[in-house]
Amino acid sequence: MDPLTTSLALLFPGQGSQFVGMGKDLALASESARATFEAADSALDFSLSKLCWEGPEGDLNLTQNTQPAILVHSVAAWRALQERVGDFHPRCVAGHSLGEFSALVAAGSLMMEDALRLVRERARLMTEAGERSPGGMAALLNLGVEEAEEICRQAAEETGEFVGVANDNCPSQVVISGALQALERAMTLTRQRAGRRALRLAVSIAAHSPLMRPAAAVFATAIQSTPMSAAGAPVIANVTAEAISQVSEIRQELEAQLTSPVRWTQSVHTLVAMGCSRFIELGPKDVLTGLSRRIAPEVRGLSIGTAADLAAFDGV
Repeated sequence: MDPLTTSLALLFPGQGSQFVGMGKDLALASESARATFEAADSALDFSLSKLCWEGPEGDLNLTQNTQPAILVHSVAAWRALQERVGDFHPRCVAGHSLGEFSALVAAGSLMMEDALRLVRERARLMTEAGERSPGGMAALLNLGVEEAEEICRQAAEETGEFVGVANDNCPSQVVISGALQALERAMTLTRQRAGRRALRLAVSIAAHSPLMRPAAAVFATAIQSTPMSAAGAPVIANVTAEAISQVSEIRQELEAQLTSPVRWTQSVHTLVAMGCSRFIELGPKDVLTGLSRRIAPEVRGLSIGTAADLAAFDGV
């Protein structure tokens, strides 16, 4: 068996990695990538490709556009890689939040067009939930998840509002999410600790928190009605950081994902424990590649999101 296959994990980024121009040069260099963008335009009945490649940035940054844009770029990069090296199957796949849908496409569990419809609906419902229950997110730096949980508990007790860990990204970066007053209090408490920093993120929703429960309840219906197949490679679930592959497990994961923290640090440890020593991040930017280096420095990783990345690929 090809060692690339036995040791390789594919990673797929989440919201925040988008930029104007994303995927354009890849589509020019790869027939498979170009066909992926064309299929997305047809499925969504508007030119997502033009929005990705030309902007305007404000429209691309709208959640209902950002989420499908990142999914399509990620799938286009995956298909371009297959076009370059031939069809192969990774040892495992994993995606951060929204990226889990891209991972499921790569694993053969979801058709891209179905995944697009799901993430478009997911984005719509998340936006509506944010309008009904305003909230936000913040990155806490130079501290671990246990300290972040302690800060959130204190802030919630003092304000009577929810705030909690949303993303355990790596040992020194935790993202929290919650109602505005509690979020601000948690940021203040963080800054009062020596060497700790808190940065408010440019989002107006409290993703991966109980404030998303109305969205999750409706989204569950869409998940149950979407055709899915068993994954052809283990998918490391955001919610549990465990490998899943069966349709029932995948549906349960996607339903829980909106209101549960993303356990990315543990997910990377799970990938390593399953024998993955090479990571390829597929999609815009290289956020997950950087996080992975901080979690597991022994892992060899790279990102593929541009024509230059693809041309330089040497099998890791």
